[in-house]
Amino acid sequence: MAFKFTETEIPGVLVIEPDVYRDSRGFFMETYKMSDFKRAGITGEFVQDNHSLSSRGILRGMHYQISPGEQGKLIRVASGSIFDVALDLRKNSETFGKFAAFRISSGDRRMIWIPPGLAHGFLSLEDGTEVLYKATTEYDPALERGILWSDPELNIPWPLKDPIVSGKDNKFPLFRNADLGNGGISTEVDD
Repeated sequence: MAFKFTETEIPGVLVIEPDVYRDSRGFFMETYKMSDFKRAGITGEFVQDNHSLSSRGILRGMHYQISPGEQGKLIRVASGSIFDVALDLRKNSETFGKFAAFRISSGDRRMIWIPPGLAHGFLSLEDGTEVLYKATTEYDPALERGILWSDPELNIPWPLKDPIVSGKDNKFPLFRNADLGNGGISTEVDD
């Protein structure tokens, strides 16, 4: 297997460490292999790839889509580093309303799997940070929602107190007032 999959405190959220083969020419690694991911329980089909470039201090999030467009996301950093956050919105989950946070970078080559039913956001920790992610559902602006990144009840320990945030992201509601669609994202925990 070319990957090590590690469970986190949020069911279904995985830290993925690829085997990286280095030599005098540089390195080689697989970033996705359907058979290995299926064995780890990641069975959704990826239908969209996204790529962002951010300066240090840019915060993007906390984004999600409601049914029928919940997105699973495979996150990796091609350049730089991020503080990455996944917030559980699955109403039937024991960790509903809880988050997991990770530092990932182009240096450690780790990836994060965020299953459908979670909100996602990240803070760029370096200039020139490039984040790539695969999504299991196409982006649909009619289904897009968000939660305020600085919600004091969530108490996410962002490592920068005054990040640069888009006007749209700064207007998202608090978690307690968020539109989760039908009273909560209904995706099963074992995705």
